[in-house]
Amino acid sequence: MYIVMEIQTNADGSVGTLVSTYAEQNQAESKYHQVLTYAAISNLPVHSCALLSEEGFELRHECYKHEPAPEPEAAE
Repeated sequence: MYIVMEIQTNADGSVGTLVSTYAEQNQAESKYHQVLTYAAISNLPVHSCALLSEEGFELRHECYKHEPAPEPEAAE
């Protein structure tokens, strides 16, 4: 069994997770990469994904951090 855990951190610091399970590793890896496709362009400050074994061992993980655009400086 393989677990794909999507982790979404909002601007207010709250965290949400979406968890999917798969019997086959190739199915789990497909979902893992699908999540990262969205995470790469997400508006969330932090959007990550982990692929775990049923024993909880981390097989893969990746994290995207999206910093807010800096405020333009006021003209004097």
